[in-house]
Amino acid sequence: MTHIYVDADACPVKQETYRVAERYGLQVTLVTNSWFRAPDVPWLHIEIVGDGFDAADDWIAERVQPDDVVITSDIPLAGRCLQAGARVIGPTGKPFTEDNIGAALATRELLAELRVMGEVAGGPPPMEKKDRSRFLQQLDQEIQAILRSTTGK
Repeated sequence: MTHIYVDADACPVKQETYRVAERYGLQVTLVTNSWFRAPDVPWLHIEIVGDGFDAADDWIAERVQPDDVVITSDIPLAGRCLQAGARVIGPTGKPFTEDNIGAALATRELLAELRVMGEVAGGPPPMEKKDRSRFLQQLDQEIQAILRSTTGK
């Protein structure tokens, strides 16, 4: 059964994920370093991991299975989950795939070097309504594709 894992500490699309998961009857695990309020429903679980570097990433990567869905903006985690056969979506709706993960990792490294040199400042742009809409559409498409592949239709 498909499971949705959310790298939840800074995830801006938790509410959208809940809506889609409830529609399809899927289990969701929010993986976080600290407690936060979430709906009290049987299909939603919060997993609080330690504060160690990459603790949440490691927890998800060790448990994710083929045909699970991972919601994260963490590119190295996305790569690890793709290797495990999972589907990965960023909060803006951009899917991470075998075809684009290499370029995403390279861009991440380049930007990290530019930040160290003081050439680049700041983080990603703020979420917009169109990003949330694209996320909902992509999550729905990924789940539909998984359902088609597992039912043979």
